[in-house]
Amino acid sequence: MTSPLLPLVLALGLAQAPPSAVTMTVKARAFQPGELAIVSLTLRETPATVTLVAFGADVPVFRSGDDTWQALVGLDLDLEPGTYEWVAEAALASGLVRQTHTVTVVPKRFETRRLRVAPDFVNPPPETQVRIEAEALFLRAAYQRSTETRLWAAPFVLPVADPVNSAFGRRSVFNGEARSPHAGADFLSPAGRPVKAPNAGRVVASRDLFFTGNTIIVDHGLGVFSMFAHLSRLDVAEGTMVEPGQLLGIVGATGRVTGPHLHWALRVGGARVDPMSAIATIRDAPAGLSPKPMSPEPISMPPQSR
Repeated sequence: MTSPLLPLVLALGLAQAPPSAVTMTVKARAFQPGELAIVSLTLRETPATVTLVAFGADVPVFRSGDDTWQALVGLDLDLEPGTYEWVAEAALASGLVRQTHTVTVVPKRFETRRLRVAPDFVNPPPETQVRIEAEALFLRAAYQRSTETRLWAAPFVLPVADPVNSAFGRRSVFNGEARSPHAGADFLSPAGRPVKAPNAGRVVASRDLFFTGNTIIVDHGLGVFSMFAHLSRLDVAEGTMVEPGQLLGIVGATGRVTGPHLHWALRVGGARVDPMSAIATIRDAPAGLSPKPMSPEPISMPPQSR
């Protein structure tokens, strides 16, 4: 069961405007690595610009109401616990509003498993290295070209109705070698289960990859991406637009897995976030303005590497 959202309401310091002109609200399931936070700014004047910097990076801000602007901030899976400054600015006719707020990220304990597996499962055969490197470049490029328009709208919905396990963030040690942490949620779905889009977006990957098998990546806009891995069938093409609930593919066991299940990974501004945090947090957030529909535009995708 997810824990309730934790509201934190702050009054922003004003340069030349009255204290009631702007408020900022931050909501999150928890302020821990792997979580998602929603920042809301309410302004009594229409600003010329609104910006937010969190963890040293610019965060896209979108208008979600007549006097409200919002932003999604991901707390990466490997984020070090501690205190961080988030800075919001709004250029109003009455003056520049700027507030530095301290966010305290508390530790989170993730499971560690130690397994003995076949050597090829830990270290892929040398003849696959060229393919692996090409696919890594493709994924890096895909995650760097998010649409600058918000395509998603609240809420996010589950791609399948099956139970989810607690594998997000789990550290694995195979044959004594530490591997990258598990950066997604695994659903206990049987082979053949339809997988549906959790929100609207553009398909930026729909292909077979060495590690994740038949994989679909959806760009929801403003740096938000969903990845679905290990599918047995791909039902959408790269470059097309999808709507919430649209069929993406079906559950399988392709790639480096031992059995059928659905792996859903979420990235927000490059941060690896538990998708269940998005389900909980964005579900309880205001729906905001619906993004304008976009027509599919041709995009250039490199061919698959074999």
